[in-house]
Amino acid sequence: MGRKKTPAALALLHELKTRVTAQKYEELQRILRQNPYNDMSGLLRDILNKQPVKVFTQDQTFNNLMEELSKLRSEIRAIGVNINQITRFFNTYPDRSRKEFYAKTAFAAYVDLQPKIEQLLLIISNLSKKWLSE
Repeated sequence: MGRKKTPAALALLHELKTRVTAQKYEELQRILRQNPYNDMSGLLRDILNKQPVKVFTQDQTFNNLMEELSKLRSEIRAIGVNINQITRFFNTYPDRSRKEFYAKTAFAAYVDLQPKIEQLLLIISNLSKKWLSE
C-alpha cells in the first residue's frame, strides 16, 4: 500500500537556490549541529516559514554533578542499610549493655550521615537556583 498523496497546498513543488556568506553558512551549520533531528533544507524551511527552530544544548558540568549525586546516593544508602542492621541487632538482644552498644553505634552512623545530607542539600539548592530562576 502506497502513501497518501500530499495535498497540493502543502506540497513542496518549487526549488529555491541561494548563496550565503561563509559566516552565515557557519552560523547555519552551528544551529544545525545543535538540532540532530534536522537537515539544512528543513532548517531553512523552518526559518522561511517563521516556525520555531529547536536547538538542543547540553551542560557538560551537569555530567560531573550527576556523578557526584549518584555517589552521594550510594553512600547515603549504604549508611542507611548499616543503621537498619544495627537497629535489628538492637532489637534482638534484651541485654541493656548490648542495647547501649548498638545505640551508640547507630548514633555514630547517623552522625556520619549528616555531612552527606548537607552536601546533597547544597547541590540541590544550587541546581534549583540555576534551573528555577529562569
